[in-house]
Amino acid sequence: MKDTGLHGVDAETRTVFRADCPSRPILDQIADKWSMMVMTLLERPTRFNELKRGLEGITQRVLTQTLRRLERNGMIQRTVLPTSPVGVEYSLTPLGESLREPFGLLYDWTVDHSGEIQDCQRVYDTRADAQPPAQ
Repeated sequence: MKDTGLHGVDAETRTVFRADCPSRPILDQIADKWSMMVMTLLERPTRFNELKRGLEGITQRVLTQTLRRLERNGMIQRTVLPTSPVGVEYSLTPLGESLREPFGLLYDWTVDHSGEIQDCQRVYDTRADAQPPAQ
């Protein structure tokens, strides 16, 4: 039996797939499309409605859940403003800010390769449409 460390990393293969690996729920959170889009919009402290306007298609419920998860994970900070009516703004924490560079690289890669990926999707879809259904 192979020896794996605390995070389920096999010393030989460097595979991290154990169900109890603590990185899995964190990766699930930061890989979520809404989380990354919210964090991208937080270049400065931003109010809820401004975030909602910047995320076409997100519901108020999903945005609220996303913000709560990001706050729970220490990625963003929620600040209640002493205004009337009471306002709330969100900002990145230092931990959330540390994701800006790696996410920027992923975003740039996505933009740079989106045409190629769409071409691959069209080719795949054409092939899948041409194949007879499996019996």
